[in-house]
Amino acid sequence: MGALLAQVPNSAIVLAAGLGTRMRPYNGAIPKPLVAVGGKALIDYALDGLAECGVERAVVNVHHLADALERHLVARKKKPAVIISDERGALLGTGGGIANALPQLGAGPFFLVNSDTLWRDGPKKPNFARLAETFDAGAMDALLLLAPTVGSIGYAGKGDFALLADGRLRRRTGTDAAVPFVYAGAAILSPALFSGAPAGAFALTHSFDEAARNGRLFGLPLEGLWMHVGTPEAVAAADAALARAS
Repeated sequence: MGALLAQVPNSAIVLAAGLGTRMRPYNGAIPKPLVAVGGKALIDYALDGLAECGVERAVVNVHHLADALERHLVARKKKPAVIISDERGALLGTGGGIANALPQLGAGPFFLVNSDTLWRDGPKKPNFARLAETFDAGAMDALLLLAPTVGSIGYAGKGDFALLADGRLRRRTGTDAAVPFVYAGAAILSPALFSGAPAGAFALTHSFDEAARNGRLFGLPLEGLWMHVGTPEAVAAADAALARAS
């Protein structure tokens, strides 16, 4: 292993440009990041969590219903400072959106958060802080926050990854009935992850798979409760889970 991060990354990217097609009937009038869960817009959970961890600036990419999303972000008047990465002209995908924003993210590792991910932290320490404490720039190009396949709210899939004994990740293959962990939509990434990235639009899974081939894709199990908020039905389930926990 190399050197652990000396401090929490001071920049982040929040992915908010997706079409949210499964979030009907909301997405015709409300961008998915602005759907309210527990009385709060999904994107505000991500931004507030980053601010509490000490992040100073967050790049937010926009495409679908971008004007509404920008108005909300301007009205926040809270940390972190938000920089808009405008993808109105062409949607760049999860990987291309990050690669496009690299000049605003700085030269060091940065947080990545999907604007629709939601979790309740465990009692000991916020998961953003745990990611920062665990990220090893000498050994890792990506450290992904992982939620359990079983027991997460609103998730019924077969998972994404198996976590190996040394913390590296193995993606689920066709021979796996299921794997224990699903990517929870948050990570710390090194800019080096995108050094050989294709131009234009591409999926972040392309970069994750390349990091895995190089032995530089790692995972950290989430402490707390993860909620997969991908459909209107999942919004209701997350609302109920938050009400029970309050």
